[in-house]
Amino acid sequence: MGRVVLVTGISRDIGRRFARAATGDPSIDRVIGVDAVPPRGDIGDVSFVRADIRNPVIAKVIAKEDVDTVVHMSVIATPGSAGGRGTMKELNVIGSMQLLAACQKSATVERLVVKSTTTVYGSGPRDPAMFTEDMGPKRLPSSGYAKDVYEIEGYVRGFARRRPDVDVTMIRAANVVGPHVSSPLTNYFRLPVIPRVLGFDPRLQLLHEDDLMRVLCHAATTGVPGTFNVAGDGVMTLSQAVRRLGTPSVSLPRFAVGRLGSTMRQARVSDFSPEQLGFLTYGRGVDTTRMRTVLGFEPQFTTAETFADFCQSVAPAVREGAGRA
Repeated sequence: MGRVVLVTGISRDIGRRFARAATGDPSIDRVIGVDAVPPRGDIGDVSFVRADIRNPVIAKVIAKEDVDTVVHMSVIATPGSAGGRGTMKELNVIGSMQLLAACQKSATVERLVVKSTTTVYGSGPRDPAMFTEDMGPKRLPSSGYAKDVYEIEGYVRGFARRRPDVDVTMIRAANVVGPHVSSPLTNYFRLPVIPRVLGFDPRLQLLHEDDLMRVLCHAATTGVPGTFNVAGDGVMTLSQAVRRLGTPSVSLPRFAVGRLGSTMRQARVSDFSPEQLGFLTYGRGVDTTRMRTVLGFEPQFTTAETFADFCQSVAPAVREGAGRA
């Protein structure tokens, strides 16, 4: 018998795509997708269960389906997609707490994989050249997605201490980019004119959407515990990315970019958060040594190759929009 994998957040494209990909792994017998709303698009052989992870009913789903592996992917990065910041925090933090409580009570769960993000490190002028997994942010996040992820990681570490018999793997993924990804960063690169912070050229590290699917499946099937930075090889600067897109850009003082971002967020053009402004000012670099030596994973795409693949899908539309402008 293969593994029985429960995937949260299947109503979002990235969760649905991972669940479908997992059904093709020969070591996985069944995949159960869970979310409060049905997924849009074909889910193939995935079994969908309508359940809100903020509700203790998730424990009944785990017990009924004899789940032995949980892949938690329902942490939301943008308040606009959740219906506001309050709902976003409730879905992220309260939902994760309820899921961990259900896993703690379960007699069948053997593995927990949590999709986290390198956003947890923050972006600032005093950051190291490369963050390793044992480092924390130089300044604790005070709001938004980064604060949610910081809290969730703390709860996951607490769960790992209480259930040492469960293999807990935390994947700190760099910014995920690809033709099918809709995120604050990809939406930023799809703007007809790209605003940049005057005097700064941040370093970017990217992870291809296909490599995210591969690393989550690898973690779910190998059961290597620990926290791992995951990113494509190499870095690129924002100026290099803009040149490769061929999109016009404008350099503005940081406060002006922040005001512009706030206006775009209110108009729902782009979810331009303060943490994204920090990233587009200072950038971020992470060390991926443990990804290779301990987790045993090697991305297929470098950072440059990841962005090149993204450019093929977005550049024509961006140029057309810039031309009309």
